[in-house]
Amino acid sequence: MPLLSSKPVWSRLSTYLFALAPLAAAALWGGLYVVSKWGFDAVPPLTLAFLRVAVGAAALLVVVRATAPRRRFSRRDLLGFAALGVAVAASLATQFLGTALTTASQGSLVTVLTPVFTILLGVSVLGERLSGRLVVGIVTATVGTVVVLSGQYDLAELTGSATVGIGMLLVASATWAVYTVFGKPLIERYSALETATYSCAVAVPILGALVPVEVATTGASLRAIEPTPELVVAVLYLGLLGTAAAWYLWYKGMEYVDASVVSAFFFAQPVVGALFGAAVLGESPGSRFVLGGAVMAAGIYLVSTTRASA
Repeated sequence: MPLLSSKPVWSRLSTYLFALAPLAAAALWGGLYVVSKWGFDAVPPLTLAFLRVAVGAAALLVVVRATAPRRRFSRRDLLGFAALGVAVAASLATQFLGTALTTASQGSLVTVLTPVFTILLGVSVLGERLSGRLVVGIVTATVGTVVVLSGQYDLAELTGSATVGIGMLLVASATWAVYTVFGKPLIERYSALETATYSCAVAVPILGALVPVEVATTGASLRAIEPTPELVVAVLYLGLLGTAAAWYLWYKGMEYVDASVVSAFFFAQPVVGALFGAAVLGESPGSRFVLGGAVMAAGIYLVSTTRASA
């Protein structure tokens, strides 16, 4: 009897653990701000995005070849992986370009709006149900994140003149939401690892094709990029941790919970980024960091326990 009764407990516990995988992904993305301080101004935005996915795809393909069974994909699924690759390539390209054209506070739009777009798509496309607890948790996490950001940046700059940059950040948020929501069916048919791998692989040639366009239109010189140790470490972090590991963890959470639930973990990104900045760069996390972080954490807790209470 004890062995039989412990199985459901372990099953629920494992579900909670895997549901927290997107939190680990958000933590890895939070470190991207610190990594960018190590000399990324020397790398053109689209070239940086290409290097990121190239390293990430290579790592993911090695793992898939070693662990996943051989597959024969239907035409429908191949088109699905291709669509995800286009979406994530568009998200990275517009995020990197938008960040280069905006202030840090305007860049925070990606953090706040991505979960909103994801929830809207999750409800309309996947038919996900928004329980009262989930809504309260998401609203609470949003408020906490805004409090953290307001302590770090001047949010009045959101109404600045960088219209093109802000527009790109909005596209980045919307396309990442597309990548999240439309990946759910493929994750259910295959796995988080395979879906993240094949979509990332598709994004490589797309972003690679944009590199010569960037060079031709901006006058940037790829030969001028010096492969310093700091730059190599930064690219490896972006590719191995910020892409390969984080994209897999993000999708892994969706093997167990809805896209709407996973989206709330995105709010943890600026909090982790502030902690990294304080620990590595000696920066101040902002006057409202503790209060906002506590409110955000409460919201994420409500969201992460929604499934068990439903």
